[in-house]
Amino acid sequence: MTSRIVAVRSAFPAHRYPQDELAKAYAAIAKGLRPTQRVLVERLYANAEVATRHTVLPVGEYAALAALADQGAALANDRYIEEATALGERALRSALAGAGLAASEVDLLIVTSVTGVAVPSLDARLIPRLGLRPDIKRLPVFGLGCVAGAAGLARLHDYLLAWPGHVAALLAVELCTLTVPWKKVTTADLVASALFGDGAAAVVAAGETAGGRAGGTASARFPQVIATRSEVYPDSTDTLGWRLGADGFRIVLTAELAEVVERRLNGSVTAFLGDHGLTVDDIGSWICHPGGPKVLDAAQRALKLPDSALTASRRSLSEAGNMSSVSVLHILELTAGEDSPPPGSFGLMIGLGPGVSAELLLLRW
Repeated sequence: MTSRIVAVRSAFPAHRYPQDELAKAYAAIAKGLRPTQRVLVERLYANAEVATRHTVLPVGEYAALAALADQGAALANDRYIEEATALGERALRSALAGAGLAASEVDLLIVTSVTGVAVPSLDARLIPRLGLRPDIKRLPVFGLGCVAGAAGLARLHDYLLAWPGHVAALLAVELCTLTVPWKKVTTADLVASALFGDGAAAVVAAGETAGGRAGGTASARFPQVIATRSEVYPDSTDTLGWRLGADGFRIVLTAELAEVVERRLNGSVTAFLGDHGLTVDDIGSWICHPGGPKVLDAAQRALKLPDSALTASRRSLSEAGNMSSVSVLHILELTAGEDSPPPGSFGLMIGLGPGVSAELLLLRW
């Protein structure tokens, strides 16, 4: 059995800046940067392969958060709840319209986010705003980080295998710029500040027997989910993640991330495809999380892919930065655009995140 994706829509904050402008703003706002760190800011931002990024606040408002360092984490999280709910509503409302569905027809809502904390969770806040049923099944996901977009879609698929007559939705919303630290800055902080952007994306999918409940001619652009695989790589838990400090989230990021991807990804992908009688050569479209240039390069080397295979991933990185869990869904939307893959062709979605973990989804158009 399979599930079928019937709509994917991204939504972005109104504020969008060129990368060089963001570099100048960060260097001006961050407190106590050493001269060597200021030089490093210029180099990291220039080499991130990011042209533009969206920010949930105008650049000038981040200075106010930095100035209130002792209260910054609480203030930033308050803004996260407000802005993530609004942006998530836009993305999910757009996806439902694309699927030709009323909100009341959704049976399950999964929401992934790792850039803020909300209790009640974002899904509960969206029920009255969107007109979702009060008895909707819902699953808020925190802690999977960048891999959560792919993992959320995989768990949505699992649900639709059990409930093939149902319709389910996935919302990923990340406001990464609200987590950027402005004092006692580390090299990892600088790398993160150069890569991450804000955005949201929503997917609507239907089970195999949902019939005419969702979709239409537009849904033909999107693939079926055939199978999924999850894997956590041992002894890499300290490679990527969050550490909660007095001033909020601080990123844990080491140079070993690209090395783990290059060393382990091929084995995961080869085994997964082999279970379905396929090889890397059978995959026509690659939807790979753009963790950064080094991670994409490592994935490309590991799988021996041509440059063209990761065009959509690099385009997403250039246009919007690394949006954590949102990015693979944005890349799926780009892939299913005007020149969508031919019917019958296979695709592979690759999510990468803390653990270090990988989530693989076999798709067929």
